Amino acid sequence: MAMSEKGGHLGYALTQESSLYPETDGQPMAASDDHRRVLMRILRMLEAFFKDNPEVYVSGDLLMYYVQGDPRKVVSPDVLVSFGIGQKARRTYLVWQEEKPPNFVMELASESTYQKDLGEKMRIYEALGITDYFLCDIEGLYLPAPLMGFTLVDSRYQPVPQAADGGIHSAVLGLELHLQPDALQFYDPATRRWLQTPEEAAETRADQEVIARQEAEARAEAAEAEAAHLRAELDRLRSNH
Repeated sequence: MAMSEKGGHLGYALTQESSLYPETDGQPMAASDDHRRVLMRILRMLEAFFKDNPEVYVSGDLLMYYVQGDPRKVVSPDVLVSFGIGQKARRTYLVWQEEKPPNFVMELASESTYQKDLGEKMRIYEALGITDYFLCDIEGLYLPAPLMGFTLVDSRYQPVPQAADGGIHSAVLGLELHLQPDALQFYDPATRRWLQTPEEAAETRADQEVIARQEAEARAEAAEAEAAHLRAELDRLRSNH
């Protein structure tokens, strides 16, 4: 019986594409609850950022098959962003069917994955021509640096230098990545804003509305007080005449 690179049995006489390229490998979505929390927040932020661009597809923990006819050639990026293929829902990412690999891939390193992230997966992503490959070590225990970025230069990955503020720029996404305590943040230099999940954005808007309402009430009270003062002064002047 054949085995996939993820270690699952493939079986025999597979004729349907959905069976030949299964959508799950039986592995957990993330190495820990903290990884799952960080991963879901990253995906929510990127989905919100690209929601108005119908040609940008954002996904994560999706099986990506990269050699047609050989289901053993499969990887599962924690995060992937692919331009020009549309936002429709997918069960798997078939590189030959999409006619291109993703443009951006990220892996969240853990004790059980970091060696593969720096070795086998990096070689696969480089060979596929994935422009930007980023790695994040939330725990700061496994990678040479907690946040690392690579970009293709002459078909080979070269490190993306870290800026003075600790951020690493992804030219593909047009965003800067910053690792903060227990969170990975994305900064949009074009708007000078940090990316937020829809829930965070709604909370921010609610807070801003409260502040705006309080400021409006304070201005109204100040205007009323000034008007009352002017009326009193006018009454005083009239009484003196």
